Amino acid sequence: MRGKANSADSLLDELQNTLAHGTVARRVETLRRVTDLFIEGAVDYSDEQIELFDDVFKCLVLHIESKAKVLLAERLAPLGKAPPRIIHHLAFDDHLAVAGPVLSQSPQLDDKTLIENARRKSQGHMLAISKRTALSGEVTEVLVELGNHEVVHSTVNNPGAQFSAKGYAKLAERVENEDELVSLVGVVASMPRHHYLKLVAKASASVRARLEAANPQAATEIATAVREIGRRARSPNVASEETTIARGLVRSLYEDGRLDDAMVYSFASSGKFDETNAAIACLAKVSVSITENMIVQARAEGVMILAKVAGLTWPTVEAIIRLRDELAGMPLPELDACRSTYEHLRPSTAQQVLRFHRMQQETGRAAPAA
Repeated sequence: MRGKANSADSLLDELQNTLAHGTVARRVETLRRVTDLFIEGAVDYSDEQIELFDDVFKCLVLHIESKAKVLLAERLAPLGKAPPRIIHHLAFDDHLAVAGPVLSQSPQLDDKTLIENARRKSQGHMLAISKRTALSGEVTEVLVELGNHEVVHSTVNNPGAQFSAKGYAKLAERVENEDELVSLVGVVASMPRHHYLKLVAKASASVRARLEAANPQAATEIATAVREIGRRARSPNVASEETTIARGLVRSLYEDGRLDDAMVYSFASSGKFDETNAAIACLAKVSVSITENMIVQARAEGVMILAKVAGLTWPTVEAIIRLRDELAGMPLPELDACRSTYEHLRPSTAQQVLRFHRMQQETGRAAPAA
């Protein structure tokens, strides 16, 4: 290691002479030799030695053409102990051929740097970031918010990308605003169920509006077709593994006789959509797809009908309404009016309306709002 350090020190003298008197070709050759020396001993170099290489690289890249920078970026990008300042410098280069390898590979770039880069640089830079082996929820939020269709699609299809609740919400907003992103429906297998349902609903509305504008005479047929697509997309068969596990656990609680009003209240007040939905389905003795369709309706009557059949108390019903509206980003309805409606709703009436919803789903038609 001492020999390598001496070689590095001797290169500093050569570097000073090269920068002062050398041609471009000589500078590029010096950069190649410095890079070779660093890669050869990167694992063994101390922090001080890496800092020295950082200084050397920073001096050299200020005096070389882009082609040489590209080669440097490609060679340093995969290294876990690459000099951090030159990595940062290359990542913010305007030329994507230079920045791309570093943005997509370098473990030296933290979330703060990646987010800054995504906000300051081009769509191409964001696309490179979207291809990293792992992406945190904070980074994907920015990519989904600011990226074009290609960036968002790359991010969503990256198996190493994590999504926060805010990130999923931004993805749903993009589907509402950009028809291109309708193709993303069903792509995110790990998406929490309530975000997936919101995504499907907004995509369906976008498709319907576009088709009706193109062919207004066929509005009725288009509406029917889009509803059927939405119904299939909301099928339990496309539920994530997390949703499937939650449903199984709730079913076990129900079969053991441990599922009651207090437990449903606990699920809802804790923001657990999957567990709440599955619990209502068990207690109302209907499928989870029926409860989902009724819960995600714009009006709160669907929740109250299911709750009345399930025998839930008003505090639990209120918790469910709050959960639903918070997750969907909708304003709360007038809760006093909802309470009055719920208290006057007869179980027999709720059963009748629920049977109607079940019949409509079985025949493939959408039930009108209760």
